[in-house]
Amino acid sequence: MQKSLQEVHGSIDTTGSKTGFRRFLLFVGPAFMVAVGYMDPGNWASDIAGGSRFGYKLIWVLLMSNLIAQLLQSLSARLGLVAGKDLAQASREIYPPIINIPLWVLAEIAIAACDLAEVLGMAIGLKLLFGLPLIWGVSLAVLDTFIILFLQSRGMRYMEAFIFALVFIIGASFFVELFFARPAVGDVALGFVPSGLSGDSLYIAIAILGATVMPHNLYLHSALVQTRSVKRTSEGLKEAIRYNFFDSALALNLAFFVNASILILSAAVFYHSGHHEVTSIEGAHSMLQPLLGEYLAPILFAVALIASGQSSTITGTLAGQIIMEGYLDLRIAPWLRRLITRMIAVVPAALVIYYLGESKVDAMLLFSQVILSLQLGFAVIPLIQFVSDKERMGEFTIKPAIKILAWISAVIILGLNVKLTIDTLSEWRVDLANHSWVFNFIILPVVAVVALFLLYIVYCALTGKKLLKQTKVPHGRAEELPALQSKQYQRIAVCIDFSGHDVRAITEAVAQGTRDTEFYLIHIVETAGARSIGENIKDFETDEDSKELMNYVLKLHEQGYKAKAKLGFGVPSKQIPKVVEEIDAQLLVIAKHGHRGIMDFILGETIAEVRHTVKCAVLLV
Repeated sequence: MQKSLQEVHGSIDTTGSKTGFRRFLLFVGPAFMVAVGYMDPGNWASDIAGGSRFGYKLIWVLLMSNLIAQLLQSLSARLGLVAGKDLAQASREIYPPIINIPLWVLAEIAIAACDLAEVLGMAIGLKLLFGLPLIWGVSLAVLDTFIILFLQSRGMRYMEAFIFALVFIIGASFFVELFFARPAVGDVALGFVPSGLSGDSLYIAIAILGATVMPHNLYLHSALVQTRSVKRTSEGLKEAIRYNFFDSALALNLAFFVNASILILSAAVFYHSGHHEVTSIEGAHSMLQPLLGEYLAPILFAVALIASGQSSTITGTLAGQIIMEGYLDLRIAPWLRRLITRMIAVVPAALVIYYLGESKVDAMLLFSQVILSLQLGFAVIPLIQFVSDKERMGEFTIKPAIKILAWISAVIILGLNVKLTIDTLSEWRVDLANHSWVFNFIILPVVAVVALFLLYIVYCALTGKKLLKQTKVPHGRAEELPALQSKQYQRIAVCIDFSGHDVRAITEAVAQGTRDTEFYLIHIVETAGARSIGENIKDFETDEDSKELMNYVLKLHEQGYKAKAKLGFGVPSKQIPKVVEEIDAQLLVIAKHGHRGIMDFILGETIAEVRHTVKCAVLLV
């Protein structure tokens, strides 16, 4: 099984001699990338709805959700640091496909719901600030794939700095917004006292819970902590767990401040002025200036929304990559993985706008957060099981008190979701009275299957039942080897691109042969003329490439080796296999390219295509 976020895995060294605060800074970052998911546009929709309709009464739900989030994110970080696997990889290792595949499907549904909110939120922000149509804003969300490619090529610290800058913009904007709103401190304090939930307040409370304790963040955090290279000793892991706990506390409390600010702002501006119907992001934006009388208020609101949407789409795309790779162990090009996960969000968002209209966007935002909450159990329960497993976690197995708190959190989540499900089913049964077969033979069976599946996951976690025998061999066991003999190749092809990689390629090729081996030096002319008329091209580049290729051949002759030059014309990924087949080469030697960033996206697929096309052995240098 490949490492989680392999491109940046262990890329930040924390094993140096730095001490104190400077050492803590080495660990700061993963939780802030996770925290942006706790202040994404989906949170805005649920917080605005909660504040405008119920005033400050649901602040306690935000606080409870934040405490649950801090506990679960710390468990997620512990799993990644100690086991060296993210939550999706751990699930794939312990569950059979009959359990693992449905968990993956549910996780993808959660990613789609989360990304739907983020994409729609950013599109709304662009519309509010620049008047850009929503469908255009949704289309622009695809570009975050290229932002990730660029930032990762620069290093994980650049990505974390970019996210931190966006988080700072969000926090600063709402600090100013609260100054404008001047909420009553006494009324705000009363909002921290728990109160009863039913009907609409329950629905919004569950949306707040789903928007705060997001399932994809549990997958994300367990992978991001592995970008730090830590000492794999007892003391080293304890230190890493401690610093990551502080990182989580700092980042998630900032997220709580943002969410509480949105709810308090909505309550102070809309609820107390009698505008209880303001439940949409656009509606909140349009009412801010008339009610507050501040020109900057709506502008800051839109800027914060764009920053929230952009930062969340980046981390959401990373979470989608982690889930796809972890559950399926799918090895495809990084840019393609990210593009797939982004399209899973963009396509539903575009369809919602096209078929339902822009007026339904905020309802979809709120509904997406409820979906996230309903999916939480399928991520939380396996997480508790994994960090409670002494065989996997050793001395870092969670203590009984932490386990009790984790199960209390799970019971709260599952209890609220069960109540919401029952209430919703009761409403649907009445609404579908004239189509009872839909309710009885489609909706009820689907709900029953999902409920039974969840109960089985809970059973496995409570009993510590391992559905697969623990093994350190994720891809199968070694086969018996026959009697082996060393082999010296008679015909070796070497790809030449007239760069510093040529010497390495030729050197390694010679090491695989003898004085009797025939070495074929291959270069592909890929000018526009070469692609159109092939070997009939007679231009300056072809003549120069031929001369330089013969220089290599003559130098090999001088050292006593047999060598020939072979020019090809056209697309390298197509022509190299063709030339290799013509000369019946037994081995092809290619030096890996050195492209980075966007050039890797454009030029870096030749090797992958060639090695899957040629029939002979391939040596990558």
